[in-house]
Amino acid sequence: MPMSLGDFVAQARSRIQEIAPDELDRLLEDNEAVLIVDIREPAEFEGGHIPGATLIPRGTLEQAADPKSPHRVEPLCSAQGRRVVLYCESGTRSALAADTLQQMGFTEVASLAGGCVLWEAEGLVLVGR
Repeated sequence: MPMSLGDFVAQARSRIQEIAPDELDRLLEDNEAVLIVDIREPAEFEGGHIPGATLIPRGTLEQAADPKSPHRVEPLCSAQGRRVVLYCESGTRSALAADTLQQMGFTEVASLAGGCVLWEAEGLVLVGR
């Protein structure tokens, strides 16, 4: 039987770490060294994003993370040993992306549980909204 999106996400979530919005907010307040990556599309990012986030759309993630790629994004491709938190609107795309980065050798990657929806529901700031 073919797999559904839900199947892929469930498998990814079984292999990754998720971080709660309040925990990420605490890391940011404590000035912890964390790279925040928004994997949504540019229009979504412009509509509101977590302060300090770097935009790397999901469709370009592997290229951006590969140090040998001509399309690499330095803050990400040089962060394999750093804490990296990925987020999207609801936490689905970021769970898949976190799983991919782990397969690429990233050791401290996490997905923001609930994405922007939960971040905003908890009263946390999104730049641009």
